[in-house]
Amino acid sequence: MNYIWHLVVLLATYGIVALGLNLMAGYCGRLALSQAAFFGIGAYAYAVLSVRTGCGFIPAAVIGMGLALALSLLISLPAARFHGDYFVILSLTVQVVLYGALYNWAKDGSQLGTWANLTNGPFGITGIPKPHIGWILFSEMAAQAALAAACLVLVAVVYWRLTASPWGRLLKALRDDEDVTAGLGKNVRVAEASAFGFCCAFAALAGAVFAGYLSYIDPSIASLDNSVLMLSMVIVGGMGNIAGPLAGTVVLVMVPELLRSLNLPGAAAANVQLILYGAVLVVVIHCRPQGLAGAYRLE
Repeated sequence: MNYIWHLVVLLATYGIVALGLNLMAGYCGRLALSQAAFFGIGAYAYAVLSVRTGCGFIPAAVIGMGLALALSLLISLPAARFHGDYFVILSLTVQVVLYGALYNWAKDGSQLGTWANLTNGPFGITGIPKPHIGWILFSEMAAQAALAAACLVLVAVVYWRLTASPWGRLLKALRDDEDVTAGLGKNVRVAEASAFGFCCAFAALAGAVFAGYLSYIDPSIASLDNSVLMLSMVIVGGMGNIAGPLAGTVVLVMVPELLRSLNLPGAAAANVQLILYGAVLVVVIHCRPQGLAGAYRLE
């Protein structure tokens, strides 16, 4: 049964990230390759605060989301002039810089959590306390799965309210024709910056959930591979609605698990699983270029 709860945590965590990323890709038409870095910011914020101060889940998650939001504004406002491939390259640069900071922010002999050794470098942070809200401790697998699912539901409700509002319709207009939208007197820069802010804040919340679940994190959670996986979830599932990112999350989390259950013999089993995994993705993209449940096809 613990394996089922583990899958629930993975699905909920990556579902939160995919919903946030869909605000940029599906509604703004901007592809970003920096989500794992903001995921890592939320995870490290929770880890450092909980280890050093015994901070509860809600304050630590809010601080992590605030850090991600502040960094997103520092990036998105100057980047308003970049579009298409240039925005992808800029987001990739941000990913590399933030990953490098998490990987190298360490100094031998310094106490963990101080400014000299904030992340403990490639060794990561161990002994992260299980999340607690007030007197409620989420120590059991089922309780942690419930917390992750509750966070996903909360994000889904916020996402639905945002995209159903005039702000969501503004993002769609921005995606379809930015020049016309600006010509109508709409503030395009503020719309893009706010969408990117929500996108990064959601990723930081997911990172806090994940850090509390694992009780150990290292810079690999903020790697480029993880950013590519997160973006793939949105593209495979489909963009422009709430169902697409969640469908892509289910596919990219569950397909590897199903392939692992085949128990292929021999030392090449892992490589065969990767080949089958890639073949599944190629078939999906070829047969459904707009995604499994997408309402918009990125040109």
